[in-house]
Amino acid sequence: MIRLLLLTILLLPATLAHGQAPDPDPRLVRAAGDLALAYVVTGDSRVDQASEAGLRGLSRELANRTTVRPGEPIGIDLDHDDVSLLSFIYWPVTPDQPAPSPQAYLRLNQFLRSGGMILFDTRDGDIAGLGGPDGSVSLQALAAPLDIPPLAPVPADHVLTRSFYLLDDFPGRHQGGALWAEAPPPDAEAVAGVPFRSLNDGVSPVVIGGNAWAEAWAVDSRGLPMFTVGYGFEGERQRELSYRFGVNLVIYVLTGNYKSDQVHVGALLERLGEQGAMDRGEMQP
Repeated sequence: MIRLLLLTILLLPATLAHGQAPDPDPRLVRAAGDLALAYVVTGDSRVDQASEAGLRGLSRELANRTTVRPGEPIGIDLDHDDVSLLSFIYWPVTPDQPAPSPQAYLRLNQFLRSGGMILFDTRDGDIAGLGGPDGSVSLQALAAPLDIPPLAPVPADHVLTRSFYLLDDFPGRHQGGALWAEAPPPDAEAVAGVPFRSLNDGVSPVVIGGNAWAEAWAVDSRGLPMFTVGYGFEGERQRELSYRFGVNLVIYVLTGNYKSDQVHVGALLERLGEQGAMDRGEMQP
């Protein structure tokens, strides 16, 4: 709803100048209204099918486990689609993926500035052992024009580790690779008895990793997994943890740092109680 209102405001000058503005793409309006998860169409049919099936599987799990009821996933052509109405974009990185147009990057940067998130997935499990968010040459080329803040591995007290489930790892079809998000401010300090530092006021605009999450989430038309994950019980446990990461990620995108803020409620209530007592003359300031 907020993104739809913003789009209406942005289109208002054109309406005044030309009498009317072009109608928003019905697909994107539907996606915004349904909280649909979006993925970047790469042109690689196998990757694109896995992305769609993966977001379909994650959407199903969100509906089963939370109050979030996403609509059908939507594929995005960055050169033609206005992403301003969306909240979350899954961007699988492929070696031969062409870079979007300059106009597309302008739209993407506005999307990031307005609270949207891109999950970049190099899908390689950091096999090369480069260990950083810019280890993939393809990722460097695609992400260079974006206004991305300094990044750091997600710390143990990041809201992503407990926005819904308690997590200490973020596996997909691969596991063990680092997950990168906006770096905490240098003055972030832990408070005694509080499990969170004040890391970020909002949502990290990008999250980067290589664990092939869409393949771990992907289901076919019967709701059955499309790709193997690990072996036997351990593999199914890994798939379950990958779903938990996906749920945490979407809840984080939709609610920001609410979970971190909650830990301060007790202190705020205590302070309000003290203020009320002072107002009633029951204690000295």
